Amino acid sequence: MQYRTGVLLVVVAGVLWSLMGLTIRLLDTATTWQVLFWRPVGMVPVLAAFVWWRSGGLIAPLRAVGQPGIIGALGLVAAFAGAVYAIQSTTIANAVFLFSASPFFSAVLGRIFLREQVRPVTWVAIGLAVLGMGIMVRDGADSGAMSGNIAAIGSALGFAVFAVTVRWGKLADMLPAVILGGVMSMGVAAVALLVQGQSLTPPRADIGIIVMAGAVILGVGMTLFTLGSRVVPAAEATLLTMLEVILGPVWVWLVLAETASAQTFAGGAVVLCAVALNAVTGLRDRQFSPG
Repeated sequence: MQYRTGVLLVVVAGVLWSLMGLTIRLLDTATTWQVLFWRPVGMVPVLAAFVWWRSGGLIAPLRAVGQPGIIGALGLVAAFAGAVYAIQSTTIANAVFLFSASPFFSAVLGRIFLREQVRPVTWVAIGLAVLGMGIMVRDGADSGAMSGNIAAIGSALGFAVFAVTVRWGKLADMLPAVILGGVMSMGVAAVALLVQGQSLTPPRADIGIIVMAGAVILGVGMTLFTLGSRVVPAAEATLLTMLEVILGPVWVWLVLAETASAQTFAGGAVVLCAVALNAVTGLRDRQFSPG
């Protein structure tokens, strides 16, 4: 695959992911747990088909994830649940800006549990990200959206747990673990709905939107990103997928006229600058590293 093709695939993945907030906003009455149950119905078959096509089977790749993959899948359950709740409880801008801090949680967890070295510039970026998150969380407290902000931070932490366990297990393919995370999400959501006495099925229109989002936005998006990231450096891929964070608030503004406070955008800008700083310097260090 050519580099330009890889870049295009990563960009398209970021654009697809940016639509998730809008699709959840378009739901009528579906709750967080109902979304968490039905979304993997669309996502899992798409990812399973891709893994099967690439590996010639599905059982062996699923078994290969081992304990790290199982722990990572549990992290994804928390990440998925937190993301849906955050989108339903605060502005899209607030949620996606906080999601973007996940690489910094990953860096800290990697340092603690895997003894990975953290570049000095990454520590600076982490400090900037904490400052930006603090601005947004304070705004959330003032506007009554604190629970959504906490859920968004929890989601970012869940994705970081997944990223660290993938590195811990040296998993060459993360998609089988994502499939496990989707299946586990369905189980956790079903139990939660049963305990709360809620119906498993929201209106049919909601189910259609949720399943479509799982299949296209998550399933196709992850497949395209996996293909593109084979030829695009990780730091550069991080920069390209920032389109998700930038476009997410734009879609809901264009379609639903949803806006956010100036404080949210100020904090988000600080977090995005931190992500960009870390990614650009990481790409530069890779280009100039010996060998």
